[in-house]
Amino acid sequence: MKNVLFLCTGNSARSILAEAIMAKQAAGRFNSFSAGSKPKGVPHPVALKLLQSKGYDTSHFRSKSWDEFTGANTTKMDFIFTVCGNAAKETCPVWIGHPMQAHWGIDDPADATGSEAEVLAEFEIAYSRMRRRIDAFLELPVEKMEPAELKKQMVAIGKLHD
Repeated sequence: MKNVLFLCTGNSARSILAEAIMAKQAAGRFNSFSAGSKPKGVPHPVALKLLQSKGYDTSHFRSKSWDEFTGANTTKMDFIFTVCGNAAKETCPVWIGHPMQAHWGIDDPADATGSEAEVLAEFEIAYSRMRRRIDAFLELPVEKMEPAELKKQMVAIGKLHD
């Protein structure tokens, strides 16, 4: 089974959503992980609330450093997706190694302000965009694709919009 790591700055919203979606949609095909360059320490409560409302078990999610995945005795990653939004505003971690990588930037719903409904709506948007990208990735016959074509498709998926 292939391993996928979703990286973001705080590992509290976008990367947690992505980890959950991939784990559910790709069960038995991919293992899913998430981490952050500057983890917040806990997942965003609205991210957990949204996932719970969609039937996800959120009991195991935690905000963690991407350093947990960089040592010699850690799980080998096959794919890494950075999901931070605007690179001018955020620090996205640089991954050292040889996994296939692509950037799937999505605006951070954790930055949303307003009423509870308005904040939840921003999380719904992030969830929907991430779900669409993950579904597109899962449609690819990754095991049979040449690396250059796979990389090209992964980058293209990162540019999908609703």
